[in-house]
Amino acid sequence: MRTTMGQRIREARLAKGFDQARLSAKLDIATRTLQRWEKGEQEPDGSVIMRIAKATGVLPQWLLTGEGERHAGIGSNVIPLTEPRTRRVPTVRLPLLSSVPGGAPSLIFHPDYVDKFVTVDDVRDDQAFALEVKGNSMAPRIEDGDIIVVSPRQEARSGDICVVRVQDEDTVKKVKIEAPFLHLIPLNPEFEPWVVKQKDVTFMWRVIKVIKAV
Repeated sequence: MRTTMGQRIREARLAKGFDQARLSAKLDIATRTLQRWEKGEQEPDGSVIMRIAKATGVLPQWLLTGEGERHAGIGSNVIPLTEPRTRRVPTVRLPLLSSVPGGAPSLIFHPDYVDKFVTVDDVRDDQAFALEVKGNSMAPRIEDGDIIVVSPRQEARSGDICVVRVQDEDTVKKVKIEAPFLHLIPLNPEFEPWVVKQKDVTFMWRVIKVIKAV
């Protein structure tokens, strides 16, 4: 029977003798993030799959597809990161712009300034770009130092995590749209949600990927 990626991550973890806390510490992620992966509620990005494979001693391709050998053999150090069967996962090079606050709004996000670039998989928006998050209002899903990939072309809907500019200030939050208002909701219960008027929102761009800080 075909397993899910979450089941394979759990299998690799148990085979290595790690509990969830120990593997999470090795990956430098929140334990809740690993729990969501193993439950199939989320899937890690390609770069994180490589880190899981290294930490547990299995092949990235096996983690990703469930096909082939689980452990590396001689000469098998180069592993293509492909999805199941024949579909390739395209990679793109995105500009990493200035940071966006994952806490109180700030004026530090400047989309016209390119700092450096990151390479990610399976992004189909030629206007997409990456931002480094500062602050922990979106922890544990998005934590200080994580990089988010933003897609200006994809429609933002209630329940999405978005980068939002309100009256020239920027923040990343989960959004709830109730016209004429927009609710900006942190995932960290230590932070309070807040409400703004939609007419004061300059843009609301959807976050489509999270790259956990190494």
